[in-house]
Amino acid sequence: MTSSTLPSRIAPGACGALILGATIFGTTALAQTSPPSAPAAASQFPPTATITTPGYPGVGPADFKLRVVNLPNGKKMHLLPATLDTTQWGWFDNAQPPVLRVNSGDIVVLETMMHSHNQVVPGTTIEQIKKTRTDFPGRGPHTLTGPIYIEEAQPGDVLKVTLNKIVPRAYATNFNVPGMFGEFPTLYPDGQVKYVYLDLDKMTTEFLPGVVIPLKPFPGTLAVARKEPGRYSSVPPGEFAGNMDIRDFVAGSSLYVPVYVPGALLWTGDSHAGQGNGEVNLTALETAYKEFNITVEVIKGKPLDFPRIETKKSWISMGFDQDLNKAWAQAKAQTVKLLAELRGVSAEQAEKLMPTVSDCRVSQVVNVKKGIHCLSSKTPREAEDLERPTKETSKYLVSHAKDADLNKAMDNASMGMIKMLETERKIARLDAYGLASAAMDCRIGAISDAEKNVHCLMPKSLWVKQ
Repeated sequence: MTSSTLPSRIAPGACGALILGATIFGTTALAQTSPPSAPAAASQFPPTATITTPGYPGVGPADFKLRVVNLPNGKKMHLLPATLDTTQWGWFDNAQPPVLRVNSGDIVVLETMMHSHNQVVPGTTIEQIKKTRTDFPGRGPHTLTGPIYIEEAQPGDVLKVTLNKIVPRAYATNFNVPGMFGEFPTLYPDGQVKYVYLDLDKMTTEFLPGVVIPLKPFPGTLAVARKEPGRYSSVPPGEFAGNMDIRDFVAGSSLYVPVYVPGALLWTGDSHAGQGNGEVNLTALETAYKEFNITVEVIKGKPLDFPRIETKKSWISMGFDQDLNKAWAQAKAQTVKLLAELRGVSAEQAEKLMPTVSDCRVSQVVNVKKGIHCLSSKTPREAEDLERPTKETSKYLVSHAKDADLNKAMDNASMGMIKMLETERKIARLDAYGLASAAMDCRIGAISDAEKNVHCLMPKSLWVKQ
């Protein structure tokens, strides 16, 4: 097999059995079809195996009754497997016919796939992964389940999506594409792909010998359709949410996002088992979900102009832009607006309050539009983590940088941590790049016109005795 030839894959472990009352819905087995007789695509990239789930042969109306459970509260639970019919690779399109129609208050249990329609799985080489990107320029790598049409949703409403439960597959991958993407593509002309086992009992993964990362599964992408028609890449986030890569968006949290088209049209993908704040090498702990259990709710009469996330103790505001300085400005404006609402103060008072109560992090710097998110506690009694060390502590390795340009401060602080991992922890350069992407925590410090501070932290607790 040459590096340009990728075998069809059996997608392991999509949705384990769901036990609802006395009814068991088995959704574990996946099948591989024979290659079609049609000529190969111009890219010479072989077609993905058709993914099917026994008992759920398609998406048509005749199959809906097989995938709906009536709940005691009068709502419904819908089961949505990830198949070639229920997913798109690398793009959104608000003209895409819905694969499922639900009502406000319903629960949806989805499966998701690995990148590129399940072609990035253990055994796939970095050369093959690169080919999935170069053969399809402009297309994102993400496989997106959806869209889901929510009957009551209309433009001007807000869609609330609550994450009830997340169950990943038993493996994940982290990679940097050689000479492409990531925070430092020119410094890493060589690429690497790493596959790791996810211990779902301990909720950890051993990323390197003796280096164990706690798992915090969250959806890298959760999106509604944009107002503008046409196809658009799954990579940049925006006012429709999308590829936010906010690692605090875990089970128990809710996304509030403006609705732009009838039905909202909801997609999810880019499923993560964990991620560093920054995601510097391009990828997190990339996985797929056997169960992504959500509740959708339409909120009328309370419009939003930008997405927000609610966690158990905090509200998260965010900003996105190709320039990290502008992403910060947007995140700040959204946080000031949020604090004014939460605390019942003026915008001027909220702006003065923000540095003392809001914890701002670099979500990611690799999605065309870079992201910053700020956590603000729901009540004054709850304190956010405002620790911003400039040198090593008992808990953290620390790299700190400051510059008038926030992009440069982030570049210098994150590269400082990567070099520290290489020199002080004796980690190979590509492994250090990957570990930083999967576990580093880059935080925004003091900000002024003259100086912007970034503090990148790496928990020492990741290193375990063997």
